[in-house]
Amino acid sequence: MNPLPPPAGQNPGPVPSQPLSDGAFSHAVLVVDDNRVMRSMISRAVTLSGLPVSRIDSAGNGREALFKLGGGGFNLVLLDINMPVMDGEQFLHALRADPRLNATKVVVVSTESSPARIRSLRGLGADFIHKPFRPEELIAAVGRLSSALPTRPGGP
Repeated sequence: MNPLPPPAGQNPGPVPSQPLSDGAFSHAVLVVDDNRVMRSMISRAVTLSGLPVSRIDSAGNGREALFKLGGGGFNLVLLDINMPVMDGEQFLHALRADPRLNATKVVVVSTESSPARIRSLRGLGADFIHKPFRPEELIAAVGRLSSALPTRPGGP
């Protein structure tokens, strides 16, 4: 049971997903960014990367992301930091505090420039790349984490 109520206007039903690959081992990715265009760009980069991905879904803020993660099935989050409602740093703290979710891998994709804040995010177990990013940077970060991700035969 998800401890958070659904965000306003959200149906608490099944998490929508887009099947992308039917490989034997795959990962499910949640893209979290308040900018719809950026969510689309990041999703497209992952889709084109050739990484073993079974589905990609998105959320517009940390609160919505926690709700979707509570439904299960995701093992990688691509996360913006500066968002309304619940920012990425608050999201990371909540994620790491939840025993059901704390093993979820996270790549922060942000304009954040404070070295201290970036160190703090890395201290919470997140990889980090700056916006604007080259698709190769995103693909490399996802690849670094993917080698350590738990996989499931046949996808999530």
